[in-house]
Amino acid sequence: MMTGQSEGMMARLEASARGGGAAVVADKLVSLRVFLEDDLRQVEEDLASIETRPTPLHRSARHLLDLGGKRLRPTCVALASRVGSGFGPLAREIAVAVELVHNATLLHDDVVDVGDLRRGAPAARVLYGNAASIFAGDWLLVDALQRVQRVGIPGLLERMLGVLKEMLDAEALQLTNRGKLRVTREDYFRVIEGKTAALFRWGMFAGGRAGNASPGHCEALACFGQSLGVAFQVIDDVLDVAGEGATLGKTLFADLREGKVTFPLLVALERDPGLESVLQAALADSGLSGGEAEIAQLVRASGAIEESRALAARLSAEALGHLSSLPAGPVRDALEGVALAMLHRVQ
Repeated sequence: MMTGQSEGMMARLEASARGGGAAVVADKLVSLRVFLEDDLRQVEEDLASIETRPTPLHRSARHLLDLGGKRLRPTCVALASRVGSGFGPLAREIAVAVELVHNATLLHDDVVDVGDLRRGAPAARVLYGNAASIFAGDWLLVDALQRVQRVGIPGLLERMLGVLKEMLDAEALQLTNRGKLRVTREDYFRVIEGKTAALFRWGMFAGGRAGNASPGHCEALACFGQSLGVAFQVIDDVLDVAGEGATLGKTLFADLREGKVTFPLLVALERDPGLESVLQAALADSGLSGGEAEIAQLVRASGAIEESRALAARLSAEALGHLSSLPAGPVRDALEGVALAMLHRVQ
């Protein structure tokens, strides 16, 4: 049987697709839920069994892991492994490792961004302090790297270290641009490709290698993960502007409050130069302080939401194109379902 968290992850994906009006996609995700039932149960068991101690550091890590999440990255690893021989012990370690890296970045991000909410609950930094949250992220990252090392597949650890460098380079660029309303598209994509897409790319490649997929199929999976990761972040940006705060588990315009310009805002500023003064005034007034409705209306009027969703659709189609070399069957169908679901997320 599926655990409550893994079942909840797939149920949320299905609800997201249905909420976006994509019943066909939702039906595909129902099949995916059954297809990966045992794989995701194993991942949840491993995450639940990570040994912790009664220290603020360990409690911070445990708090975030226990909140669950979509577990999209382990899902991608499991699917990638099934392009080859299937979800065995090595793929299981990879799936856990990629989720630990993701959670480590969240613990760090909440400190950097002074975030109070994570997955609809108080962030670990609020409960246990900033230092505990930082060290908890470091601890999860070390655990992840040790798992990749134990897997022993040549080149995987080196690739992961390269991904971590990409992530840090992206963080450095984002920090440089923090608080700037005028950001180039080039810088925007450099940030999200490093912070989000790189880990998806590695997870797909590593999952394929763990399942003994052919080199060509592993590279195709990596390209799929890259496009999927960028699409995921673009839709995340749309939800920051036009989503439902209660559903997201965070307040709207959270990224803007943290000094980050999302893709819809970037487009809106290009199309409506007058928006810049509105944003500057709102941010100066205690961090928006009730100006969300006016800003959201201006962003929508600019057509930025439509352009952002169109970009995500192109990226999703690009991701699907990378699957053409994979053998037809339930695994490819499931990967197609995940890519399409990105377009209809509501959380």
